[in-house]
Amino acid sequence: MGSIVERALQPWAQRVKTQANLPVRLRWGDAGSSALALGDFVEPQVEILVRDASALPLLIDPGLDTLGQAYVEGLIDVNGSLSEILAVAHRLAETAEPEKGLLGRIRRRFGHTRESDAEAIQYHYDVSNEFYAQWLGQGMVYSCAYFENGDETLDEAQVKKIDHILTKIRLQPGQRLFDIGCGWGALVLRAAQKFGARCVGVTLSTKQFELARERVRAAGLEDRIDIRLQDYRDVSDGPFDRITSVGMFEHVGLDNLAAYFGHIRALLKPDGWAMNHGITSTDAMDGETSFGGGRFIDRYVFPRGELPHISTVLRTLQEGGLEAFDVENLRRHYMRTTELWSAAFEANTERIKPLVDERRWRIWRIYLAGCAWAFDHDEVAIYQVLCRPAGQSAQALPWSRGWMYR
Repeated sequence: MGSIVERALQPWAQRVKTQANLPVRLRWGDAGSSALALGDFVEPQVEILVRDASALPLLIDPGLDTLGQAYVEGLIDVNGSLSEILAVAHRLAETAEPEKGLLGRIRRRFGHTRESDAEAIQYHYDVSNEFYAQWLGQGMVYSCAYFENGDETLDEAQVKKIDHILTKIRLQPGQRLFDIGCGWGALVLRAAQKFGARCVGVTLSTKQFELARERVRAAGLEDRIDIRLQDYRDVSDGPFDRITSVGMFEHVGLDNLAAYFGHIRALLKPDGWAMNHGITSTDAMDGETSFGGGRFIDRYVFPRGELPHISTVLRTLQEGGLEAFDVENLRRHYMRTTELWSAAFEANTERIKPLVDERRWRIWRIYLAGCAWAFDHDEVAIYQVLCRPAGQSAQALPWSRGWMYR
């Protein structure tokens, strides 16, 4: 492999060195005996070990998708801190041919069916509950936390996020709450325990459904919480006083957003309130994250996921018969959340590796760290949109946002 690798890498390495001058050393051959530098440095911050010649086309025309593919498939190994590795990956992607960056912004559309949506959810969430428990925290909350002061632990910030949502929607004792994509049940448990609500939560993940029901039984709340393995579109026992959707609408599909919001409107009482909390694109044309990041996520992490820009969210929400009356960007909160998830994943590696195969471990390792980078650098954002049925009198609305923070 040695001569093949050297002939392929020499001109590319020189181009990268000229354009980017990266603190990176490439190694290949027996025990990494052959090497090339991608910059002028005393000691490299990152070392890339080429394990197989099939990695070469993925390295020579690099995008975040091809570099991620080479790592996930075990064609390369990378040494260095995760922050330095990600910085290098982005700089490498920037050195690719100009159209490479543009391709990362091409809008994709997926045909969504109930079967394909269920398969995508099960691929992502039905890894194992033990796997997620190693890095999500005690509450098993797989969505952006809320750092009121910035110094909270992950568990504290997740409770504050749930309380922030339930306080925003002004949940009252005895009201019916419908939680779309309820995960492992943290929000409905809190809604019943602290706010006295009667709750319905749905998920398409068998693993989530089983653990959420077990947690409801353990809390003695089976008379107030109904967890269902059900598509939200099949829920027909409304109306509900309040509806929440946290980290779910990313799976709906851009072409289906108006119908999604329309179904929420159909299940909501005329004076009801709803909250949509979800990740959005920062591309005004609903494009993917740059340099192939979106393609990597679609292939390995969230099949068929599509992120709308916040402008698309507000337009389709209105088309679905809802009025947005409060919008909050929590991008820095998700940056911090994913940083803590990534740190926990690294710290618990020895417990995580026996739970999954090497390939999936690599996927999640790079994905969590990459998410922290993406939220930090405005590649993606996340918004909480508080809404109600359109056409209602403005007299019922509070004069200020004070109720959210009492």
